[in-house]
Amino acid sequence: MMLAPTGPGLPEGVRAVLKSFHDAIAALQAPGAPTPLFAADQAGLPPAAAHPRTLLLVTDLNVLAHSDGVHWIRQDTGAVIA
Repeated sequence: MMLAPTGPGLPEGVRAVLKSFHDAIAALQAPGAPTPLFAADQAGLPPAAAHPRTLLLVTDLNVLAHSDGVHWIRQDTGAVIA
């Protein structure tokens, strides 16, 4: 995604906000370091269907899980987290 530069007539406060947005988007597109992982306990897991192909940490199980679009799947055993 290419972002257009801001024009010289923009107020400095607006330019600063737009630059912060630009920098945040650039960091998401090409992270330079590991990024924090979403964490939740088993009872607080969001619906897997709303987050297909995503990864999270299940804190009370101390395990990574991914969503297959239907269930959260444990990465250590491959079992469904109920």
